[in-house]
This record gives sequence, structure tokens and C-alpha cells, in this order.
Amino acid sequence: MSYNNILVSENDSITTIIINRPKKLNALNRETIQELHDAFAEADSVEDTRVIILTGSGDKAFVAGADISEFANFEVAEGADLSKKGQELLFDFIENLGTPIIATINGFALGGGLELAMACHFRIASDNAKMGLPEVGLGVIPGYGGTQRLPQLVGKGKAMEMIMTAGMISAEDALQNGLVNHVVSQEELLPLAEKIADKILRNSPLAIASAIKAVNANFKDGVNGFDVEIREFGNCFGTDDFEEGTTAFLEKRKANF
Repeated sequence: MSYNNILVSENDSITTIIINRPKKLNALNRETIQELHDAFAEADSVEDTRVIILTGSGDKAFVAGADISEFANFEVAEGADLSKKGQELLFDFIENLGTPIIATINGFALGGGLELAMACHFRIASDNAKMGLPEVGLGVIPGYGGTQRLPQLVGKGKAMEMIMTAGMISAEDALQNGLVNHVVSQEELLPLAEKIADKILRNSPLAIASAIKAVNANFKDGVNGFDVEIREFGNCFGTDDFEEGTTAFLEKRKANF
């Protein structure tokens, strides 16, 4: 599949998706959101793809925000529809994808860009990265899940401060507050993502997909995460991966998933 705004490559069970709008600092527009959805869905459907790495082109920005020119003249119903469709099509979609996604933040991750990174399963950042949700400075609030996912990651107080001040935090601040897992230099960023991906590849993809469902369940209204864990734990016993994993352990060899 060909795209106008993203680049996709596959290597050794790892699919890398690069948002490629460098002149716009990789800002998200509706076409890019649709292309990202299509690329994630395609990667998830390919059996050989076991990990997805998401990053931005260049060394300035992961995603510097949404393309404001697309919605500057929207009214109430249009604004609500923009948020609803964007969350369903991309942000909620990738959060619940069974294939693990590593957001590799290589510069500015602002507004919709930070919301995109937070929807991924975890994040690593380069030491020049800056993150924030500046929407209130435009007279609006984060609309792609930012008011929900940021408190989950950094706590309510820090999230309130970041949203209300519309300020940016450094990569080190993001690390200290649990927003990212690791901070390295630009040159080390993709190699680190690939190193982590290689560790993930050693493990059962079916068990990982079940773990994603169980962890996400804890953050869904009206869902008992413990019940989901029990169900997914039980389901694992009926898989070939469980048979291979336990057999390999007992035979003192590496499992071949």
C-alpha cells in the first residue's frame, strides 16, 4: 500500500512507521490519521509483524500537533465529530491493537502528537524531545484522549498543571514523571527501540496480546480488570504458544514462538 504522508518498512518481524511531513513538523491532518490507521491495521494483520515502531521524520519533531488549518472554522457539532472520529479511527484503535507499539519520540510531541504517543503501548524519547498539550492556548482542550491518558501516566496533579499551563516539559521531566520509559541521544533512539523490540520478539505474541487487553481493561469504565485478567489467563492455556513455552521451559531450551 502506498501513502502520501507516512513511510512504512518491515525488517525481522518489526514494522517501522514514520510520519513523513517534515515541512509541517509531521503535524497530523485527517489524511495522515487515516493513513496511520490503515498502516497499523495492515501491520497488525501480517503474521510476521510482531512489534511496531512509530516515529517522525527528521530530527525536530515526532508530531508537533494537529493541522489547525483544517478545523479553525469548525462549529460545535463539527468539533465533537472531529474528536469522536479521530479517537475511534486512530487513538483508541492503536491503544487496543494486539501488536505492541513503541512510540519513539524524536523531537516535539505536542497536542495531537503527544496524544498519539500516549495511545501507544509505551514511549521512549531522545534527549532533545519536548512534550506538552498546548490546546488551551488556542481556546480548546485536548480532543484525542489527552485529558484521559495523561493523568493515567503522570498523575492528576501533574496532568492538570501541564494542560492548564499549556507548557512543554523536557525529556528528562517526562522520564521522571513516568511519561516515557527511557531517554537517549538522537543517534541511540531507533537502535534502543529495536533492542527493546528484539526482547519482545522472544516472547509469545498471543500472550502479549492478552496482556495488552488485561492491562487496558483496568482503565475502562464499567470493566473489571481482574475479570479480564482471569479470562485472558485462562485463554492462554488453550494456545500453541502455552504448550511451546511450558515445554521449552521443562526441556531447558529457548521457546520458538
